[in-house]
Amino acid sequence: MNDRQPILVLGAGGYVGGRLVPRLLEADCPVRALARNPAKIANRAWGTHPLLQIERGDLLDGESLRTAAMGCRACYYLVPAMTPSTKNAAAERRAAWNFIAAAEAGGLKRIIYLAGLGEEEADLDSRLAARAEVIRILRAGRVPTTVLRTSMIIGSGSVSFEILRYLVERLPVMATPNWVDSPCQPIGIRNVLGYLVGCLDHPETIGQSYDIGGTEVLNYRRLMRIYAEEAGLVRRLILPLPICSPRCSACWIQLITPVPAVLARPLVESLSTPSVCRDQRLQDLVPQPLFDARTAIRLALERLRGSQVESCWTDAGPIPPAEWGDPGDPAWTGGTLFSDRRELIVKADIDRVWQAIIRLGGATGWYACNPLWRLRGLLDKLVGGPGLRRGRRDPDTLLIGDALDFWRVADLQYPRRLLLVAEMKLPGEATLEFLLQPDENGTRVVQNARFRPRGLSGLAYWWAVYPFHHFVFNGLLRGIGTACGGKNLSGPRRL
Repeated sequence: MNDRQPILVLGAGGYVGGRLVPRLLEADCPVRALARNPAKIANRAWGTHPLLQIERGDLLDGESLRTAAMGCRACYYLVPAMTPSTKNAAAERRAAWNFIAAAEAGGLKRIIYLAGLGEEEADLDSRLAARAEVIRILRAGRVPTTVLRTSMIIGSGSVSFEILRYLVERLPVMATPNWVDSPCQPIGIRNVLGYLVGCLDHPETIGQSYDIGGTEVLNYRRLMRIYAEEAGLVRRLILPLPICSPRCSACWIQLITPVPAVLARPLVESLSTPSVCRDQRLQDLVPQPLFDARTAIRLALERLRGSQVESCWTDAGPIPPAEWGDPGDPAWTGGTLFSDRRELIVKADIDRVWQAIIRLGGATGWYACNPLWRLRGLLDKLVGGPGLRRGRRDPDTLLIGDALDFWRVADLQYPRRLLLVAEMKLPGEATLEFLLQPDENGTRVVQNARFRPRGLSGLAYWWAVYPFHHFVFNGLLRGIGTACGGKNLSGPRRL
């Protein structure tokens, strides 16, 4: 086998894939990454690496998959699970069948798939059933599949770690369901990456299944206490709650943490039954120092405090389309399109103004009317949206595809344009855009909020929130001027 043939990575923009690709590149492995939006990957620190090829494509587009797989020697199938639903389960199965056909046509020698402990044995009624079906489809093909099964992954930005962090930090007293006492074997993200990369060097792993985990078996109750100790918090009081279904647990998690119920429920289901490694064979083949839970939590906290989060669970998923909001292409508007454009001229150079804008959200907030922003975030959480607790991956930098509270970065052109697309629950679609232009006295900032309503409820929503725009958007522009250390020369004013 030609080891200079590229490694295909599906899911390179997700949590695990976003950390795996740079490690493969560091190991001098050529990598080909498939992405629906190549800019999302190209914006990463490693996005311009000479050994990286970025292919535009989609798992539901068989032709683009075949093109991406052609000439590759192996593939990491790290595609994040879709939001559980009958429609999305069918799409996941179709994507897996498309990939099997592409893998065979492209001459791949092996597939490496990261699964959860218990997924293969999931009940038909479980939210994990679709993932179990993906494993069966991958194994039905002629290209051998290596399956690594893991329990909770602990690392800065992982779903499991974020749920643990928010539950412990926000609730000094917790009424917990029975699943907090089920045994599990959490593993640090660094160890997961070590196993994924190590499998490439060991052909004997081809077509095999392995359980991977950390050094100890413990329960979620113990994990919460370890987190409190490592975070310097007082000991949490954990009270048993005998009856609590996975659905209720997921809704409870959604209210307390940034993780939506549809993502929390599969994790709860996996924790409801023991998720313990049944063999340690891969540790013998790919030896590495394994972390215990305390060390994994400590390392994740250090990364978080140092603003060194490489990837986050919010990275996964497509960037919502925003072409309809581009005034240069009115054919996309599709009917009524509301726009609120405001301008500020500030006496400061464009780079300083840009830095103030890209620090928006998260712990920085929105510079003005933060109680209104928090209220909007709370209302969004109550109806199943992400709310403001999702925050941002890094307090000082943004990349295309990053989550920013209940927005997502759709376009970023330093230091001229930032386009945010709303992911909150809305009766329509919304964008928030910032355009910067040099002015003879400083920098001109144009802020444009656009909204395409859906039905009468969308029209009612726009006119209900419209009176607040004067306070929220004018305050936001003034705050940008103050944050960059400049003097507001003109505005804010409506355009």
